[in-house]
Formats: sequence, C-alpha cells, structure tokens
Amino acid sequence: MQDVPRPKSHDSTRGTLHAFQRRGEVIKPAELIEVRGGEKITLAARRIYNQLLSNAFGPEMAAEGREHRISFSELRGNHTSNDRVTESILSLMQTVVRVRMSDGSTRNVHLLGPTDVEKFGPGIATMLTYELHPKLLPILRDSQIFARLEMQILHGFSTKYGMALYEIIAKRIGLKHIFYNDFETEELRDYLGVPEGKLGPFAALRRKAIEPAVAEVNALAPFSCRVDVVETKGRKITKLRLSWWMKTIEERKLQWEAQQDKQRDLFESEPPCLGIFDPS
Repeated sequence: MQDVPRPKSHDSTRGTLHAFQRRGEVIKPAELIEVRGGEKITLAARRIYNQLLSNAFGPEMAAEGREHRISFSELRGNHTSNDRVTESILSLMQTVVRVRMSDGSTRNVHLLGPTDVEKFGPGIATMLTYELHPKLLPILRDSQIFARLEMQILHGFSTKYGMALYEIIAKRIGLKHIFYNDFETEELRDYLGVPEGKLGPFAALRRKAIEPAVAEVNALAPFSCRVDVVETKGRKITKLRLSWWMKTIEERKLQWEAQQDKQRDLFESEPPCLGIFDPS
C-alpha cells in the first residue's frame, strides 16, 4: 500500500488543549469519544456537540466559568428551524456518560453545562451561550490524546453509528504500527451508541449498526475499515476486531469522484424552480 502521511492524534508534551486546530476541523479529546451511556444521543446531537467543542477549543477551553458563544444559524446547518438544535442542546445537557480516565478509573459526567439563548425579536433564537460542565473540565485539562475530525466528513454521515465509528478510528489513525483494536462485543455496542435492549442478537447488531457504520466510514473518510469476529463462547460472539488502513491516493481520487457523482445526482433530482422572473 502506498505510504500516506497520517495526522497526529496526540501531543504528549503540552496536552490536547494546546494542539493546533485547523479551519473546518474538530480536535476532540479521546476521553469524549469512547464513552458509555450516550445511547440517547442522536446523530444531530452528536454533530452539534462536535461543533460546540470545535467552537470552544483552545488552551482556555477548560477554564472555570468560561462561556462560549455560537450562532444558531451555524448549528442548524441547512435547516430553517431551530427546533432540532434546541432539542439537541437539551439532550446534551441532560446526558450523563461514563468517561474512562487516564488512570483507568471511570467518572460520570454531564456533556454540557448551563446554556443561555439570546433572542432577536419575539421567539427568534440567534445566539447560544454555553459552558462545558464543571466536572468535565479536569478531564479536558488532563487529556493527552485526541482525534482530528473533519467537519465536512461529519456532515456527511446519515447514521450516528457511522459517525461514532469514524471518531473511534480517527483517535487511533495516527498511531504507528497499530492497525487494529479488539473490543468486547458489548463494549463496541456501547461506544457506537446502540440503545439498551435494541439489536440484541449479533446478527441484528451487525446488519443494523456495524455494517452500515463500516460502509459510511469507507465512503466518507480518508481511511477504510472492517470489523471481524475474533472470539466466540459457544454460539455467542464475544470479541470483535476493528481494523483500519489509510486509503491510497488512487482510492481517494475514486472516492472524490463518487462523491461528486452523488452530489450531481441529488442536484439533478431536485424539482425545477417554477418561479417567474420579472425583470420589470
């Protein structure tokens, strides 16, 4: 395989918050990627949370009482209503996840702290002021490992499982000589955000969550991946292996062409404009 430069995924000298975040990029601390208890986080909420992290990122991100501001128009994307943004913000404020600490212990934390909405006119929300939860700040200050996520890729996902898998691999893609990671089946299920009690049989988990996630990552990301069964106990699948590799330049070219074809098909499938232009 052709050798392709890999993005750095850690900064052992100064920590995550001192990394340089490029335009259109999200630097996400590793501690916020593989969490448990986030099964209620929707695709929209996961995408918005990444935007909030990107907007707040910097050495002062973990400062006590630090407030951050972002416009609703930036968070809602192509949608004209703020309803989905508001629902996502409330969901993130209420969500408590189990985060693995650097010493191997776990901590239960809220993903988002207090928020305020600035309105322009009656009922029209324009700006969001938010804080990260105080219990989250020490985790961010101590973080040494992170993933570089591309905002354009994040907006391409249609399933939360695909976005979660992309983040899991992005956390590891910069590691040299490591090209796979084994997960307990229940562990990977939690990291993907599969709701408790859903997709119980492995066949359902594979068909509804794993395979769609792998397909989306392979279509959108600069790397490819696969998931294989590596351990069983009786008829139960107990361990899975996630493998990844960087795409070659030729594969990236074909990927770009496929994406252009998809965008062209979407444009051509839109109904024609029936408006009448009157130059007078």
